[in-house]
Amino acid sequence: MNSIFLASYLALKEVWRNRGRFLLVSMVIALITLLVLFIAALGEGLGTNNREYISKIDGQLVVFLEKADYIISASRLNQTTLRAVRRVEGVDSAGSVSAANTAILLPDDKILKVSLLGVESGQPGTPLITAGRSFLTDQSREVIIDQRVVDRSKIQLGDFITIRSTQGTKDEFFELKVVGITSGQAFFFQPSIFIPPFVWERVRPKSEAELNNLTPAINVIVVKLKDPSQAAAMGQKLHDSVENIQVADIQTTINNVPGYSAQQGTVQTQGFFTLLIGVLVIGGFFQIQILQKVPQIGVLKAIGASNTVVGVSAIIQISVVTAIGVAIGGLMTYLFSLGFPPTVPLSFNGNASALAIAALLSIGPLGGLVSVFYAVRIEPLKALRLS
Repeated sequence: MNSIFLASYLALKEVWRNRGRFLLVSMVIALITLLVLFIAALGEGLGTNNREYISKIDGQLVVFLEKADYIISASRLNQTTLRAVRRVEGVDSAGSVSAANTAILLPDDKILKVSLLGVESGQPGTPLITAGRSFLTDQSREVIIDQRVVDRSKIQLGDFITIRSTQGTKDEFFELKVVGITSGQAFFFQPSIFIPPFVWERVRPKSEAELNNLTPAINVIVVKLKDPSQAAAMGQKLHDSVENIQVADIQTTINNVPGYSAQQGTVQTQGFFTLLIGVLVIGGFFQIQILQKVPQIGVLKAIGASNTVVGVSAIIQISVVTAIGVAIGGLMTYLFSLGFPPTVPLSFNGNASALAIAALLSIGPLGGLVSVFYAVRIEPLKALRLS
């Protein structure tokens, strides 16, 4: 205990006496912290905007058209397949999900691009409603909007929104009443709005060849099982029972969202190299610091200080400076985040941020290991040039 107390005293005393120098290093660590936390938040935000709706689906399996490679936009099913899926033993319920892109007309000739999703009220695929209600019928000209739409447009419950949709070669406009609000339902980097299947078929953008089609097209079918623990077995059973389909679980569906895996891999690589740069910067500084105070360490050892005291003192010093830098960087990150508009896909997820902070706190001691090893190997006589 005496050794640890002495090491702590020496480390903190030096930090205080040379606070300008150590504050400069802490600010460098703070900037690295700022960069790492923003990269983590950007990666989480981009991933969330890509997978959020799918990850919150009330179901265990997703049915695609065979050879669609588990890509929602490439899958095209019909009502016959939906009925066949519902008849399979072990299926509790199944709901169709249809996806397209559209735009909401806002005041001052502005537009808000959104994902247009056709879902069946009360079936898997319908989002959890936080305010208002669901559709009255499958043909009601009603819409449920994501909270992000409210944040970006100030549209409220009970308002009417105008949808612009390209029908063949012309733009047409459809008016829908907002009857419900949901939260956290981004899809393909855009806020989502939900409408009944038959209205979706009428409203969605169409080519000339599709103008006379009145039967709702289905991209995928979300399946809720009576026994969720049997998801793998039920996936095979559905594949064997229904023709021309392939079945995936929710995680497989997310991983096959176009660009999702590559995007997350790129962001994680950026975060890794930022941490690596931090290790090198901190290691280089403390190595120079140790080289400058070789005579002082020699004196400490000559008067009886052990290698434990010298080593622990160096580790405490590195840890304290790193912790101060991470704290300043965390505060800077928080202040900067307050000024970002909602269109910037930043998500400061608790787990991701905690993991990033833990990694940042570890890079200090890790980067300073070389200087610690050098400090404990200093010979007093050589340090004092008496050998």
